Amino acid sequence: MEERSHKVLLALVMLFLFAVIVLQYVCPGTECQLLRLRALSPAAAADPYRAEDETPARFVPRFNFSAGDLLRRVDFNIKGDDLIVFLHIQKTGGTTFGRHLVRNIQLEQPCECRAGQKKCTCHRPGKQETWLFSRFSTGWSCGLHADWTELTNCVPSVVDNKKEVRLRPSSWSGNTHLKAKRKVNRLRKPIRNCAANQTAATPSGNIAQTGLRNFYYITILRDPVSRYLSEWRHVQRGATWKASLHVCDGRSPTTEELPSCYTGDDWSGCSLQEFMDCPYNLANNRQVRMLSDLSLVGCYNLSVMPEEQRNKVLLDSAKENLKRMAFFGLTEFQRKTQYLFEKTFNMNFISPFTQYNSTRASSVEIDEQTQRRIEALNFLDMELYDYAKDLFLQRYQYMRQKEHQEARRKRQEQRKILRAKQALLREQGENSS
Repeated sequence: MEERSHKVLLALVMLFLFAVIVLQYVCPGTECQLLRLRALSPAAAADPYRAEDETPARFVPRFNFSAGDLLRRVDFNIKGDDLIVFLHIQKTGGTTFGRHLVRNIQLEQPCECRAGQKKCTCHRPGKQETWLFSRFSTGWSCGLHADWTELTNCVPSVVDNKKEVRLRPSSWSGNTHLKAKRKVNRLRKPIRNCAANQTAATPSGNIAQTGLRNFYYITILRDPVSRYLSEWRHVQRGATWKASLHVCDGRSPTTEELPSCYTGDDWSGCSLQEFMDCPYNLANNRQVRMLSDLSLVGCYNLSVMPEEQRNKVLLDSAKENLKRMAFFGLTEFQRKTQYLFEKTFNMNFISPFTQYNSTRASSVEIDEQTQRRIEALNFLDMELYDYAKDLFLQRYQYMRQKEHQEARRKRQEQRKILRAKQALLREQGENSS
C-alpha cells in the first residue's frame, strides 16, 4: 500500500515537471508566469489604494464631468522645454509633496539635494535648466506662496530669457492676454474645455503651441477645517508670510485694501477666537483665493462689485482653473494622489506616500459651534473642496478602469498568442507522427 502511494506521488511530481517544461516552451518569457503568480497571490486581490484613506467601497459621484475632464495623461517632455509649476497653498501638505517631487521620483538625472540646503538642483538630462518650478527647486521666484494670478503672469518671464520673450507672439504677452481674457469674461462667453494634453488657450492649462513652453500647473488641496486650524497653529507659533507679494494687475494691494490683523511683528500667541474674529484674515477661504483669477474681481479692491457677486466669480474661477490644471492632489488621499500623479506624468515615485492621520490640526479639539463657525468663515473653500474631492475620486476611478481595461486587453492578446502556439505544436506533432 505504501509502495503504491509512493508511485502515485512520483507520477504527480513527474506530471508537474512536464507541465513546467511545456509552459517554458510555449511561453518562455516571464510575462505569462508573472500573470499567473499575480492571479494566485492573495495580496493581488487587495486594493492598496482603498483601505489606507478610508475611501468608501462604492463612490457615488455628485457632479457630471466629461471624459476629457477625467482623463489626465500628459506627454511631459523632461528633455525638452516642458515645465511643471507647483502652486503651493499654505498648510495643505504641499511641503511634503514638494519634497517628493525633488527627492522621490525615478529620473534619468535625479535632483541634487545637499544636506542643510532647502533647494535642490533639478536639471533636465544633459541641460543646465530646470524642469520643475517649486520652492524646493527654484525657490519663491514669484513671491512667497504665489497664487494662481501671480504665477500665471510671472512664471513665463522668469523661466524664459529675454530673447525668448521677444520671440513670443504679442498675443501671448501677459498684458495682452490678460486684456483679452477680461473681454471674454465681460462678454460672458462659455469657456472651451481643454484636456491637459490638448492645446489650451488659458495660462492655467498647457500652452501646447509651437515655439512656446508647455506649462503644467499642479497643486494640493486639503479639508478646509483642518487646513484652517493648521494655519492658526502655525500663525500662533509666529508665522506671518509677510513676504508674500499678492501682486495682481501689476501691483500689490494697499494697506487700505488689505489691512493687517495684528499690529506687532507677528501674531504669535493669538487665540483661535481672535484668529476667527479678524475680518481681513487671508486664512478665510484661502484655497479659493489662491486658485482663482483675482483680476476678474478687481484684485483686492472690495468696492468693485457686490460681495455676493464677487464670491460667485471667485468660486467659479477657482473651480474652472482647478479642473483645467494638469494635476491636483488631496492631502486626505496620499496614495491616490501618488497614483494619479504617476499616471498623469508617466513618472514613478521611488517609495510610496504615507498617509498621515495625526497632524497638529487633528490634535486641536473644538466644539460643534466652533466647527460651524470655521465652516461658515470658509464657506467658499467648503464648496470648492466638495467639488475637488468629487472630481479627484472620479478621476481616480476612471484611471483605474482604464488600467483594468488595458490589463484585460493584454491578457486577451497573451491568450491568443498562447492558443496559436498550442495549435502550432499540435500541428507539428501530427506532421511528425
